[in-house]
Amino acid sequence: MTVSQESPAKAAGDNTESLSDHIDQNIESVAALQRREWDQTGKSQRRVERISRLIGRPVFLVALLVFVALWIGVNSMLPSLGLKPVDPPPFQWLEGGLTLIALLMTTIVLIAQNRQTKLEQQHTHLDLQVNLLTEQKVTKLIHLIEELRRDLPMVKDRHDPQAAALQESPNPSAVLSAIDDVGLTHSADPAPSDGSIPGQKRPSPTR
Repeated sequence: MTVSQESPAKAAGDNTESLSDHIDQNIESVAALQRREWDQTGKSQRRVERISRLIGRPVFLVALLVFVALWIGVNSMLPSLGLKPVDPPPFQWLEGGLTLIALLMTTIVLIAQNRQTKLEQQHTHLDLQVNLLTEQKVTKLIHLIEELRRDLPMVKDRHDPQAAALQESPNPSAVLSAIDDVGLTHSADPAPSDGSIPGQKRPSPTR
């Protein structure tokens, strides 16, 4: 009786296909989320973001510099040809036009950034929810493994303080309070020269 065995290359190929399926599924989920966000965006907001992407390209900067150079060059050469320049030096029309363009560009970029900030906040909340759910699942798995270890007769029952601590879900508010107490959120504060943690109370000197 012969037993058929898969070759390592075939097994590796099956794992690659399975991994690719998971990756494709994750990519499709992210793409569906982006499509949903784009569908919920208004038409005016979409136009503003298209203009913002156009402004952010290097070709826009090159075109603007070429326009300014041509404007200055043409208006400077017209008097030598006996023609009246449209905008003689000091080029007041050019200065006013660039000021208007700068104002419009700043407004467009701010509008686009406001939406991006809102999306980033939503993604941050989503990441937090997923992380909390993952932590709850891991805590439940540790709890089940510990129960299984206690119930198995061939495994010696012993107290593991680390496993017991990991079975408890941490309180996010308590963690944030602990981070604030040690001063990790105050990144601008210089580190003490004595090697102590920023925000930590120093012991009073003994006399």
